[in-house]
Amino acid sequence: MTRRKASSLKHFQSYFYMVLLLLPAALQARGLPEFTDLIEERSPAVVKINTVEKARSRRSAPQRQDIPEIFRHLFEQRQRQQQPQRQARSMGSGFIISEDGYLLTNNHVIDGADEISVSLLDHREFDAEVIGVDERSDLALLKIEAKDLPYLSFGDSDDLKVGQWVLAIGSPFGLDFTASQGIVSAIGRSIPTENNENYVPFIQTDVAINPGNSGGPLFNLAGEVIGINSQIFTRSGGSNGLSFAIPSTVAKEVVRQLREKGRVDRGWLGVAIQDVDSDLAASLGMSKPVGALISQIDPKGPAAESGLRAGDVITKFNGYEINTSGDLPHAVGRTQPGNQVDAKVMREGKEITLEVTVGSLGGENDQVAGTRANMGGRLGVEVEEVGDRLRRAWNLDGGVIIKRVRPDSPAAKAGLRPGMVIVQMGFKAVKDVEGFHSIMSELPAKELLPIRFFVNGRPVFRSFSLPE
Repeated sequence: MTRRKASSLKHFQSYFYMVLLLLPAALQARGLPEFTDLIEERSPAVVKINTVEKARSRRSAPQRQDIPEIFRHLFEQRQRQQQPQRQARSMGSGFIISEDGYLLTNNHVIDGADEISVSLLDHREFDAEVIGVDERSDLALLKIEAKDLPYLSFGDSDDLKVGQWVLAIGSPFGLDFTASQGIVSAIGRSIPTENNENYVPFIQTDVAINPGNSGGPLFNLAGEVIGINSQIFTRSGGSNGLSFAIPSTVAKEVVRQLREKGRVDRGWLGVAIQDVDSDLAASLGMSKPVGALISQIDPKGPAAESGLRAGDVITKFNGYEINTSGDLPHAVGRTQPGNQVDAKVMREGKEITLEVTVGSLGGENDQVAGTRANMGGRLGVEVEEVGDRLRRAWNLDGGVIIKRVRPDSPAAKAGLRPGMVIVQMGFKAVKDVEGFHSIMSELPAKELLPIRFFVNGRPVFRSFSLPE
């Protein structure tokens, strides 16, 4: 190699190394985010949630055939009393939303838990009380007894755009207060639940979300919570770059209703819907396949009363564009029950506008206002009357719905939780709140007693014992 070529190569290498040194600053100048301040300022309000669900060993025991089926659970319970207990533990994430200790997480993080504890970044730990849950949005509002806590503020998820940077903080696989970042990949994703309900327009991101992140906050660059991490798409159990968060606009309304009345009511139309494909669009006189096609209508529902018909295609509702059938439940669900809104409809090839009065889809805790039981009572529950809608849906002829359960109470130890409907205590049927109190006052202490309740429409027997 000549001396001139060697000198040129040396100059090139020097230039190359200089570019490498300046590259981070250049990237920073182009607007790539720096997350260190956000993480340092917001992490103290993020919490790790630990739950314990008590279970019993499954050792088999001889079955007595002379016991009526309705009482067999009690006999089996007495047999299991002598068997060792085991505990199922799980964990998730959450975040504090007020300085007096209200915090938010996913319902599936605490569902079925007998004990819930909350750990802060400063190593303080608290027992948590369930204020209310909303299964449809997969959110749960908890409360810890503390003051002057760091807390997070909600941003407006309606302002999100695809491509924006976002950050998650949580406890994936139990690794406390882990941060991960990415971008918004899509907005308004429809993911029906196992009950085929679809009331959450999920935010899709490529943030690394793993088991344990559930319930944790998703931040924008301003440090505002614009989502609650809830689900991932995975074949391996870990992150595949597809994660879904509940929008803050949904969460704020759920929190408001849970704090005010312990349940969440949503708008309801009373229709069955489907997507419109290109062939259907042509047959319906539409220029393109958009909207939600009404395939069936409840003759006594608000849609029928407002003049909607089977065969109508809703393309706009209360100002929201309805491009697919999944968009309609999102728009209806966030509309206040009782409001009159405009619906743009394609009917027989013509576009018309109808004024629709939105009905109420009651929460899982679908009750009317009633007298509440004392949380300090013997069973440790707060109950209310069962609403007519839930009574019909679950085919109930009485009962009381659980509003709250006191931690470490006989009710909590029996596995009771908000949303369940108690229909029998001891050997007496529970018809209403007054009957619940009357029966409770007569039950003996320190005896194993049966309790029958409904959960998600399914009857279950358990046993409980009251203190002196």
